[in-house]
Amino acid sequence: MASTQQPVSPISEIDDDKKRKRKLSNRESARRSRMRKQQHLDELVTEQSHLQEENKKLMQMIDDASQRYLDSASNNNVLRAQVMELTDRLRSLNSVIEIASEVSGLSLDIQDIPDALLEPWQLPCPTQAIPANANVFQY
Repeated sequence: MASTQQPVSPISEIDDDKKRKRKLSNRESARRSRMRKQQHLDELVTEQSHLQEENKKLMQMIDDASQRYLDSASNNNVLRAQVMELTDRLRSLNSVIEIASEVSGLSLDIQDIPDALLEPWQLPCPTQAIPANANVFQY
């Protein structure tokens, strides 16, 4: 069998060349697009891991602050109970002094005891400055 070649016109060669260049250009563009998408995905994965680490740190800070709050609240409750107990003891001692002054005939001036829980600014004893410690504010 003899093959017959049809003559190829210069216009069809130009069209074929344009098609081939367009296909090549499209493939290259698609490759660059895939690379950009992969790079963007890698950046998002990196950002996700950084955000997860930061989230863990923040959650730990919140847990630590919550624990400090609970400890402080517990200590405050203990101190309030102690204030109540000491106030009751002071009242009892004041009543003993009152009775002793009546029996002995001596006049003693006994000051009233302010309710420290309702009016903490009127404490029966002088207040003392509490020095600040820089470690209190560290997390």
